[in-house]
Amino acid sequence: MAERVRHEGVVVVGAGLAGLSAALAAAPARVLLLSEAPLNQGCSSAWAQGGLAAALSADDTPDLHAADTIAAGAGLVVPEVARLLAAEGPAAVRRLADLGAPFDRTADGDFAQSLEAAHSRARVARVKGDQAGRAIMDAVTVAVLAAAHVEVRTGAKLTGLLQDAAGRIGGVVVRMGGRSVEIVARAVVLATGGVGGLYKVTTTPAELLGEGLGLAALAGATIADPEFVQFHPTAIDIGRDPAPLATEALRGEGAVLVNADGERFMARYHPDAELAPRDVVARAIHAELAAGRGAFLDARDAVGAHFPAEFPAVFAACMGGGVDPRVQPIPVAPACHYHMGGIATDTDGRTSLPGLYAAGECASTGLHGANRLASNSLLEAAVLGARAGRAAAAETAEARPLFAVTAPELPADDLQLLRGAMSRDAGVVRDAEGLSRLLGVIDALEARRGRSAALVAARFVAQGALARRESRGGHFRKDFPATGTDARRSMATLADVDRPGVRYAAE
Repeated sequence: MAERVRHEGVVVVGAGLAGLSAALAAAPARVLLLSEAPLNQGCSSAWAQGGLAAALSADDTPDLHAADTIAAGAGLVVPEVARLLAAEGPAAVRRLADLGAPFDRTADGDFAQSLEAAHSRARVARVKGDQAGRAIMDAVTVAVLAAAHVEVRTGAKLTGLLQDAAGRIGGVVVRMGGRSVEIVARAVVLATGGVGGLYKVTTTPAELLGEGLGLAALAGATIADPEFVQFHPTAIDIGRDPAPLATEALRGEGAVLVNADGERFMARYHPDAELAPRDVVARAIHAELAAGRGAFLDARDAVGAHFPAEFPAVFAACMGGGVDPRVQPIPVAPACHYHMGGIATDTDGRTSLPGLYAAGECASTGLHGANRLASNSLLEAAVLGARAGRAAAAETAEARPLFAVTAPELPADDLQLLRGAMSRDAGVVRDAEGLSRLLGVIDALEARRGRSAALVAARFVAQGALARRESRGGHFRKDFPATGTDARRSMATLADVDRPGVRYAAE
């Protein structure tokens, strides 16, 4: 029997930038911040290399930033969301700087900014080339630990949600110290990250299995755009799990992609070559690897001897894998990097279930559309995480008698089987045969192990990809390579996904 306790305030689950931002912004409401991992571990925010995209320079504007976001999203970005994020971006960067985030500066004291793919301006505020995520998280973590209204508990794994008969969410179920605890609260903010751990090749922490999405779906929440998974084109291919990342900023600095013969190949795939949208670059590298030609990121001329100072994380990862990027091209391969889909929310983090909010990668606001613009994710976490925290703190309704919506955990060996099937059949290139095979794997695992939250998340990705019979952004169907004329987002509940033959996305 689970112990039940009451928290007079807001519960935030997840301690990446979205969760920390929500916790800070919920003041003066009391916040209980729950994280399975120690702070600054097990979250993608701390691993982010590029930085925050924001219109901070004299030759840039929020309108230009919003336009680039909309263009990258391949017809599915909600324009109002893009404009809101772009408008609030500069202030968000300055707030983080005020908290102590040590952004790189120019000689005049302005923010130094990098150019990344599909941006029309250099607008990515960075820290030591590739240290932005860790440095920002360090600063925000200090602020959270100093905040009198926030209580932090680590070692708390989310295993369920508390819900009343009308569907309202009134708390969470967590496993702490070997026991199950039900925590009643007036609102819950999920900031549980993406689905990278469902893939065999990923650049994200392996703990991120889409379980927040899965539990929200089990409670009846609407899930948006689950088929849209972004594969970073330049994971460092040295056999590590998760794979280290070679930041996009390297290509912004002039690094080029070559095959084993030293031939630059990107111009064959897109006129913008190395600075083409991520999905294009990922498919190009996938094609080169499939053809046996190999793929390498050559930064010898662009960075060379400056690697240790300018890109220390990439340099350390390469050297640890036996590659010296100062004098050798870096072997690269596409890897699961970001989930554009997630729990459907508005710009204040409200989901379709009263009392439940979501922010960061586990949420889907329509900002990213079919293909996230580089370095918009940390910006989204900071801006929309704070908005979700403020909105959740304003909740006053009390839930009626509560019951627990929980799910079994997927054993490690079955998780590895699922990861292999996801990378094979729901990866950079997809088709109906592979996606149907993947759904068969998920069916078999559910029959054997029960409906785990990770399997629910995987089912949404697979079924969404099968239903969208077109290619758009990060979703590429080799059996439907054309982009349809009707650009529609996907919206579905678990009941929709469970009905055979139901198509809930554009064809």
